[in-house]
Amino acid sequence: MIRMKTNEIRELTTEDINKKIVESKEEILKLRFKQATGSLENPARIHELRKFVARLKTVLREREIKD
Repeated sequence: MIRMKTNEIRELTTEDINKKIVESKEEILKLRFKQATGSLENPARIHELRKFVARLKTVLREREIKD
């Protein structure tokens, strides 16, 4: 899911992008809880997910401006 390029994101529908944003934010929340308890194996995953959400939001914003 994270390895999507921007062109691949642009091919998705707005609904799909919004779903991916929600899923990613939920995963970030779960990872933060794991980090707080000290059981997080890959701390870089949080950073990757945040960047992915930013990419998704950027594509949505581009669509808003275009219309």
